[in-house]
Amino acid sequence: MSKKKILLISHNFSPEPTGIGKYNGEMIDWLAKNGYDCTVVTTYPYYPYWKVQPPYKNRWYKKEVIKYPQNGNLLTVFRCPSYVPADPTGKKRMIQDFSFWSSMFWKILQLVITRKKYDLIITVAPPFHLAYLGLMLRKLNGGKLLYHIQDLQIEAAQDLNMLSSKKLFDYIFKIEKDILTKADHVSSISEGMIGKIKAKVDKDILFFPNWVDTTLFFPLPSRHLLKNKWGYQTNDIVCLYSGAIGEKQGLDNILKVAEILLDVKNIKFIICGSGPYKDKLIKTANERGLENVQFLPVQEKEVFNEFLNMADLHLILQKAGASDLVMPSKLTTILAVGGVCMVTSSEDTSLYNVVSKYNVGYIVEPENEELLAKAIGEVETNSDIELKRNNARDYALRFLSIDNVMGDFMDNII
Repeated sequence: MSKKKILLISHNFSPEPTGIGKYNGEMIDWLAKNGYDCTVVTTYPYYPYWKVQPPYKNRWYKKEVIKYPQNGNLLTVFRCPSYVPADPTGKKRMIQDFSFWSSMFWKILQLVITRKKYDLIITVAPPFHLAYLGLMLRKLNGGKLLYHIQDLQIEAAQDLNMLSSKKLFDYIFKIEKDILTKADHVSSISEGMIGKIKAKVDKDILFFPNWVDTTLFFPLPSRHLLKNKWGYQTNDIVCLYSGAIGEKQGLDNILKVAEILLDVKNIKFIICGSGPYKDKLIKTANERGLENVQFLPVQEKEVFNEFLNMADLHLILQKAGASDLVMPSKLTTILAVGGVCMVTSSEDTSLYNVVSKYNVGYIVEPENEELLAKAIGEVETNSDIELKRNNARDYALRFLSIDNVMGDFMDNII
């Protein structure tokens, strides 16, 4: 029996440490290890730093071949150049999306001309329009197209007023509906997002959640002793945000909460990550004299499990209107280490339902800094935090194991 051939088309891929690139890299790695013949068309790693990371140069096309000695499989990665804005405003991100689509077009055309045929073509949104490259390849060479939605990009752009033209949004939604209609399969990562997609198109939407490697991320004993490694006292309550630092994350609310709790000396805040909004947050924190806030870069893989274990609370902040436009990817690793979430989320959203149903964290209404500060201040006296830690790890083992998620999904789709 010949190996099934899979092609991934996406902006983001390994070695990007967070977000869509991380999940794409892990997905393809799992597929290659499990006997699939995989090819990736992507760009050079830039996220979440918004600049191409060394040793990559982003100058021209590049081919990489990775061999899997356990089964002899070869993973082929084609990297295409694209414009990467240092300050990713709405318009600049549109230019980036167009530049990448244009450079990828020639690589996809080459696959068409050489009659490369794939059993499954996967395109990942955002950006949503990459699906047209997959549709072109499917039409000319055959195969099936899976359109996987990690983030409802268009609605998020609306909520953040990244574009002001209603006529333009109407046109973009029309394009998206055409993609949703033509794709053989459409999938997304949460029940809430699936509900929003079903409102746009009358077809089944597959549940394809993000996962976590529970052998790489796991609880460590004596969490309090880890704090010394990062310069904290064992009795400090460390509140950690680790992830992308952009405008849509609403991280200015962390600074407002830190200001409210400035006199509570053992409550500390860490904002860890990279992104276009980070310099502004640092400037604001300095202007307000927020000595209880520390900014750290993205942590290396070798210490990331320890780093996550060190935190008492993991902050996941969502704005009221955008709560079911994206399911925070950071949640999977937090749960895997037995981390306790402090979540701002509206009722009846996917994030709210997971945290409340499985009792893995605390929930506060969005955009209410006073309530959030109060909830954080009361954590030290809460008796159920260990129960929530155990629940978090149990949830990860039951529902988020990469073998379970990928195995079940591939059985249903190919």
